[in-house]
Amino acid sequence: MQETRYDVVGIGNAIVDIIGRCDDGFLSKHDLAKGFMRLIEAEEADRLYGLMGPSIERSGGSAANTVAGLASFGGRAAFIGRVADDQFGKVFWHDIRAAGVSFETPPATSGLPTAVCLILVTPDGERTMNTFLGASTELSAAEVDAGLIAASKVTYLEGYLFDKPAAKEAFYAASAIAAKSGRKTALTLSDAFCVDRHRTDFRKLVKNGVDVLFANEKEITALYEVNSFDEAVTAVRGECEIAVLTRSEAGSIIVTDKETVQVRPQRVERVVDATGAGDLYAAGFLYGYTRNLKLSDCGRLASLAASEIISHIGARPERPLSAIAKQEGLVAG
Repeated sequence: MQETRYDVVGIGNAIVDIIGRCDDGFLSKHDLAKGFMRLIEAEEADRLYGLMGPSIERSGGSAANTVAGLASFGGRAAFIGRVADDQFGKVFWHDIRAAGVSFETPPATSGLPTAVCLILVTPDGERTMNTFLGASTELSAAEVDAGLIAASKVTYLEGYLFDKPAAKEAFYAASAIAAKSGRKTALTLSDAFCVDRHRTDFRKLVKNGVDVLFANEKEITALYEVNSFDEAVTAVRGECEIAVLTRSEAGSIIVTDKETVQVRPQRVERVVDATGAGDLYAAGFLYGYTRNLKLSDCGRLASLAASEIISHIGARPERPLSAIAKQEGLVAG
């Protein structure tokens, strides 16, 4: 086996998150459905960007958030994703590396501009996302660094990227490289609508190419086309090594072929912004998993990371997660 350089390499959409506050009136005025994500074109992204107030701009995307969270715990993280050689591409490149994540995918000099997600956060913490996927959707197997995957304990795949055939092939290639190298593959289903579009392919990938599956209640019931969470738990058991299933304020459960581990949610006084909660949950779990911690402790780290992220604006920790984990006694000081 090749020498291990990274705990996790994430493969996903390379998006610059532009996060700003607004009131419900702004959403109504611009006909934006509160709490939903919609895909937009470049022109609409430019228009909405001009209408937003002060904002935070930083590297984003689901898998990118997860590996940045893992780095905040003190883990060794890398990322594969496609940006353009433009202003927002430079923002992404600088920000994710500043978060402690290795990012070496060369910027594209042709094709679509860098992806952006305009995230409008209302006073109740709900986020309304307007996403231009841009260059991120043009990721292909050519960008999959076989040496990087072979040198990483876990390759983490983002379901959002599954829509384009070239990106789908990149997933299959990455999973095959990981398996051949004696490494693990993790997948997040990302979104129930994404599952509906790719159910057959996702189920095949989960059964044949995934070791650790992340999904929320809606996603896992959609994957197996069942009416209840309990039925979904039964369906997923044994399909992969570990299924990590989240249920918001009801906590989460970790399912293997031999056991079911219940994980209580971490208490949060007030939800400020739900952006990235699932991404950071995965970061905490993978940090524990790559250190061979008990599944219950992996779940506690996951809940801790998710609770920190929803207590403030944005999908990146305001305090190092390593310090919070030590304070809670979850890792050695």
